[in-house]
Amino acid sequence: MAHMNEIKHRIKSIKDTRQITKAMQLISASKLRKARKQLDETLPYFDKVRLTMADILAHSHNMDNRFFDLRHEKMGRKRAYVILTGDKGLAGSYNHNVIRIAEKHLEKHPGSLLMVAGHVGQHYFMKKRANIDLNFDYPTLNPNIFRAREMSEYILKAFEREKVDEVYMIYTFLKTTLNLEVLVNKILPLDLDELKEELNIETSIHSENIVYEPSPSAVLHLLVQKYMKGIIYGALVEAFTSEQSSRMTSMDSATKNADEILRHLKLYYNRARQAAITQEIMEIVDG
Repeated sequence: MAHMNEIKHRIKSIKDTRQITKAMQLISASKLRKARKQLDETLPYFDKVRLTMADILAHSHNMDNRFFDLRHEKMGRKRAYVILTGDKGLAGSYNHNVIRIAEKHLEKHPGSLLMVAGHVGQHYFMKKRANIDLNFDYPTLNPNIFRAREMSEYILKAFEREKVDEVYMIYTFLKTTLNLEVLVNKILPLDLDELKEELNIETSIHSENIVYEPSPSAVLHLLVQKYMKGIIYGALVEAFTSEQSSRMTSMDSATKNADEILRHLKLYYNRARQAAITQEIMEIVDG
């Protein structure tokens, strides 16, 4: 009887855990859809910013902008990595993959400044005593335009003050639900030739009679800041959706494992129950 009671308690515990994993799976699916919807709604605005930048670059020559400063003449260039991890665990290998790629780059460029968003990454690199910018303390839960603006302003100021000379962003990109890829993109300084190619100036159709006030250079400076905000917001949303997708997959796998364990436990319980009934019958017959 004691053995049967242990199995019953075990079944109850697994059922409670299964309810949690199933609920987390559904919540992650809901958050994923919400985040993708937010990104789709804001993309047209940032696309317009990109096209306006393309127009200015196409019809202006020798444009001077501090964010295009490649600093070729500078020795000992200081690197910074903006690393986007999750704020919580239970997301499979999501956080581990981002941290692993970041560590590979740190091995090649020791002493690089780390700007880590997400509590998991912050706690990990603090334990490793890495060179973390403690003022760059942002959560990655529920990404929004306001948080992206704060992050982009902080990064741009660090670049303008020559605290860093190159800035790279490490985050996870969602290809498919089961295919996540960690990307390492250089976001500063902006490369004029690469930007022109990316914005596809040759195929952009704009009027050459557009007048920018107070000047094309001033407008470009403002647009670059909005462009950076769009890059960071897009990366935040991609990282967040990747985290939710990874958590959804992990919780789905945990739920299936719980179902399998419950199936085996019920089988063991039925066998133990049948054995107890048989034992009682044998005792009655013997009596």
